Parts: sequence; C-alpha cells; structure tokens
Amino acid sequence: MLPLAVTMGEPAGIGPDIALMAWRDRASQQLPPFYLIGDPDLMEKRAARLGIGVPIVEVLPEEAIDSFAFGLPVVAVEGAEEGPAGDLPGAPTTDTAFMVIEAIRAGVDHIRSGRARAVVTNPIAKSVLAAAGFSHPGHTEFLGELARPFRVGPVRPIMMIWSRELAVVPVTIHMPLADVSARLTTNLIVETGAIVAHDLATRFGIAAPRLAICGLNPHAGEDGLMGTEDRDVIAPAVAELNRIGIAATGPHPADTLFHPEARKGYDVALGMYHDQVLVPVKTLAFDEGVNVTLGLPFIRTSPDHGTAFSLAGTGKARPSSLIHAIALAGRLATPRTS
Repeated sequence: MLPLAVTMGEPAGIGPDIALMAWRDRASQQLPPFYLIGDPDLMEKRAARLGIGVPIVEVLPEEAIDSFAFGLPVVAVEGAEEGPAGDLPGAPTTDTAFMVIEAIRAGVDHIRSGRARAVVTNPIAKSVLAAAGFSHPGHTEFLGELARPFRVGPVRPIMMIWSRELAVVPVTIHMPLADVSARLTTNLIVETGAIVAHDLATRFGIAAPRLAICGLNPHAGEDGLMGTEDRDVIAPAVAELNRIGIAATGPHPADTLFHPEARKGYDVALGMYHDQVLVPVKTLAFDEGVNVTLGLPFIRTSPDHGTAFSLAGTGKARPSSLIHAIALAGRLATPRTS
C-alpha cells in the first residue's frame, strides 16, 4: 500500500511541530505510513528545539514506508535549500513561500505518479503567500488548479469540515461577506449539493446523504421580510436537489440548526458563507475537525486550524487535528469493499 504525503505547511507555524508529534504518536493513534514534504534541515532543528527526539530520515517517496518505523521520512522539496537557514518559529518570511507552494504541488504530483495515495496539507499563511505573489485565496482553490491534469472537464473543489459531531460545507468560501449575496446563485447551491452528496456516498459510504441547507438571512428571510435570497435563490435550489434525487431540506434558520437534536436530522449542513458553518463546527470539535476537499479526483485532508505562530516551537501545539486528518485520509484512500 502507498504512503500518504503530508506537506510541511508554513515553516514558521505549527505544521512542523504537529507533524513531528504525529509521527511520535503513530503507534498509539494507529496511523498509516506517511512522509513529510518540506525541508529536512528545518525539521531536524525543530525536533531539537521541541526536544521530542524524532529522527529525521531524508527519503524519496518510494522509500518512505520502509523508513517509517525508524524516523519521520522527509522528502526534500524544491526550494528548501534556498530558504533562510535555521529554524523559523513565529517569524514568517516570504523567502519560504516558493517552498510552501512547491510542497503542495509535489504532494499532488506524487499522487498522480503513483507514489502516494492521498495528500494531507498542513496550515499555510495566506497573507505571506499573497505577499510573495501567490494568486489563490487558499489551499482549496489551488488544489482545483492542480487537479486539472487528472481528467478532462471542469474541477469544482468544495471545502467540507468533517468531525464526528458535525460536518459542514460553506457554499461560498474565501470571499468578503459583502460579496456573498451577489455571488450566491441557485445553480451554485445545486452544484455544491450534488458534489457533496456524491462524495459522501462514494467516499464516506453514506448511501443516501441528507443535506440541511442554511438560509442566508436571519430566520431564513421570513418569506422576504428580512431579505429575498432565501425565498428566491435558496428555496429553488432545495427543490431542485430533491428533484434530482438528493435528500435536502431548507432553507433553515442557521441559529436553530446546530443543537444536538437538530444534528440528528442530517449528515451535512450547507451554509451560505464561511463563518456561518465554520463557527459551529469549530466550537463543537476544534481539535478533531478535519478539512476535506470534495470534488477532486484525489483525496486531500488538512487540519482544521491555522498556523498558530505564537505556539510554533513551544511544544504547546496539539497534533489532534492533524492526526485525525491523516487517519481520515488513510480511510478515504482505502478502496471500499461491498
């Protein structure tokens, strides 16, 4: 079986820390074999700083499984040798941006070339990459571009935050709140819902996924009294999803959709904007939430948190979300048996 590729993420953040901790805890957490794509020298220095005694083994992807029992396998990424020397906790610099971007690209390339079976991405610093000229607002959009060589036709990546307590999907992702209403369309909601339902069935094994669709406005618009988007845009999308055979309900007032009794009635909640659904899932499962990109021709997961610069190099970062992301990637990338 192939290993998982894990990117180092922002070198000045907690990505290196939690990757080291995940390898340290590999046996107790029953993690599948994985290797890190990044800077071996930086990883050695971070391990020494943390004092956790994780050996670093520089490898090629095809050597990772044989090395996994003896140390954290690290595949050196292009640009690592050109970055700043030494460890970088809490001190981000655009000098490492090329290495961060190339690590993501390499992870996808390793899947395409048959050397890895999924990619797990550690957190990136979007502002640092943007300052270096990176044109994508986040991982999700960049992965959509990297997925194009895998197949003919459009690729529509969708961000889902998954946990045992709650799974959510924002229909619009990384955009200003002021732009959401203008960008929200019935077709966008239907397309998102269809991809979510397909991937829940084929990858998560949920035979008939149940989708709960949030309204946009307070009280789901009160039939136009508090905004017309719920009545004119979202309700027709719910009707169309049901017409094509997907069990969808809504639009629901978001403030009544996330308590325990309500969560029993659906498998995933679709929100109209980022914070509408990410706030509840991070409140319920901050350390266990996993970012899963749906709609791609490969498996990608990620911890559901940021770079946490203030914790980098201190030993205080918790690897729970990365551990869950690695475990879920291994599960989703294992062929299902009937």
